[in-house]
Amino acid sequence: MKRSYLLVAGVAVAGLVAACGDSGTPSQSKPSATAASSAPAQAASAAAPKAVTVDREMLAAFAPLPKEAPNAKNPSTPEKVELGRQLYFDARLSKNHDVSCNTCHDLTKFGVDNKPTSPGHKGQLGTRNSPTVYGAALHFRQFWDGRAEDVEEQATMPITNPVEMAMPDEKRVVETLTSIPQYVEAFKKAFPEDKEPVSLANVGKAIGAFERTLLVRGKWDKYLEGDESALSESEKAGLVAFMEAGCQTCHAGPMLGGQNYQKLGSVRPWGESKDQGRYDHTKVDTDKMLFKTPTLRNIAKTGPYYHDGSIKDLSEATTKMAIHQLGKNLSEQQTRAIVRFLEALTMDAPPAELIKAPEAFPSTDKTPKADPS
Repeated sequence: MKRSYLLVAGVAVAGLVAACGDSGTPSQSKPSATAASSAPAQAASAAAPKAVTVDREMLAAFAPLPKEAPNAKNPSTPEKVELGRQLYFDARLSKNHDVSCNTCHDLTKFGVDNKPTSPGHKGQLGTRNSPTVYGAALHFRQFWDGRAEDVEEQATMPITNPVEMAMPDEKRVVETLTSIPQYVEAFKKAFPEDKEPVSLANVGKAIGAFERTLLVRGKWDKYLEGDESALSESEKAGLVAFMEAGCQTCHAGPMLGGQNYQKLGSVRPWGESKDQGRYDHTKVDTDKMLFKTPTLRNIAKTGPYYHDGSIKDLSEATTKMAIHQLGKNLSEQQTRAIVRFLEALTMDAPPAELIKAPEAFPSTDKTPKADPS
């Protein structure tokens, strides 16, 4: 493995930070005319970012965002995706008609609600932070504890969760959807081979098909594909600091995460935690404190952080991860550099047609009423 890039970029990290720092106590003596005339040039030189050279062989741990996230068990069709879009925004999939998928995973807010934990039915709070839906289809499992196989299965589970959308059962879901003629027709088109196309499973398949289109690229993808100008020198220096610290051990692949479970506090104990991660689902002792590694894409926009949303500041979240997962105490300089890189993982603005809520199909007199109980 080549390590030469560390020296070049390590100097750059120091230079970039020093350029923004205090130069010390000014001299009290009067500067000479020569010194005064050269001061602007020296200041400009000091402020200019140092060139950073990154060995591209070191980028093999990562990959650009793919253009598609197919599921062989749920082939995508335009009709299925459009139905999924309609369902994603429809709060009538909740008992009181006030919570939709988009409530907690707001497509205009990078796929989150920026709350520690999300309020659901009757304002009840969940116990875990709502992760971003952008790119979620590329994760190897769904939820922090991985209890759902894919986005299709995941999409069905909040609907009947009493804390989240609180529908009493699948029967109520089907009753609601079949009371609306436009939904009946849309399900027939999306699932033409099914004798009973309106079902909770097909709700999940449709929403999953829509979520599989939520793949929005950014400057990071351009850089990985060879565009050196896509990242600034300070962002490249942050990338080097990120790799030098060993963050890519867990945060790799196209999503920089979402590909494995990691024990929270694997090097230095995390401390007391009521939430035991995957163990709470499996009851297997070795699963205690195991959580799915979150994606770092859009991380600068999707706080607060961790499974419980307990940390608001990205710098603090970064330093704590280094301590507990890597056994390293980052300097302020290293932390600033890494955060600068993390900010570069923000996607471009998504297409308006992708995130705009469609006009809701009108209810009928047969549609179950909102139930706040």
